[in-house]
Amino acid sequence: MKLHGQVAVLTGAASGIGRATALALAQRGCHLALADIDTAGLADTAAAAAAQGVPVSQHRLDVASRDAVAALPTAVLAQHGRVSLLVNNAGVALGGSFDQVAEADFDWLMDINFHGLVRMTRAFLPLLRQQPVARIVNISSVYGLIAPPEQTAYAAAKFAVRGFSHALRHELAGSTVGMTVVHPGGVATNIARRARLPADAAPADVQARLALAEKMLRLSPERAAATIVRGIEADRARVLVGGDAHFIAALERLMPVRYWSVLARLLPA
Repeated sequence: MKLHGQVAVLTGAASGIGRATALALAQRGCHLALADIDTAGLADTAAAAAAQGVPVSQHRLDVASRDAVAALPTAVLAQHGRVSLLVNNAGVALGGSFDQVAEADFDWLMDINFHGLVRMTRAFLPLLRQQPVARIVNISSVYGLIAPPEQTAYAAAKFAVRGFSHALRHELAGSTVGMTVVHPGGVATNIARRARLPADAAPADVQARLALAEKMLRLSPERAAATIVRGIEADRARVLVGGDAHFIAALERLMPVRYWSVLARLLPA
């Protein structure tokens, strides 16, 4: 896919992988419709992207809102006239064991990380089909390849993203719309610090979780974005981001049931 002159819609653009991917696309001459619920961060990303000399629009969006997602294509068309790339990146995190996590919090995560992605795909697929070359990029996770303890909701959503993406790719075979599913490893974003935690979580446990996350989330968002954008340009069906993602993918193939017996021993102290 030649990105210069394409029009991309990107969710979760205010920070982290979303912001870095927006800037990487702008550097390649891609026009951008950026969406996020964080208006301050969104405005900052939009300004940085526009400084690259490409048209940029910004749209406050909660992907959990059916009405907001349904209205977005009209707003994007009004400013850009077409859409050829959809990057479903918006996501949140939730810690704690399944017994600790409230049902409302579990549903909150699923509504953003999975149902929001499906809503965006449903809303924009008709526009993507109108283009001679188009692509959907869905951000899953290494937790869409493996399922660690205390990540029941997050893993459930990211496995669902993976399955949805593969099935839809098969349905789109022979059309002008391609599909890429992305599995980032540990990327140094604020997602762990912004995660919801159980109401009864002990402060010491919270600090221990954050300390572990700091050790595991090491790849810069910029390097992650560079890998993602190269995958888009190469029309790849699957993109693994980071050496840890490649290792985890290989281990899961070798030990599809017992991988955690190895990974648990490799966790930082």
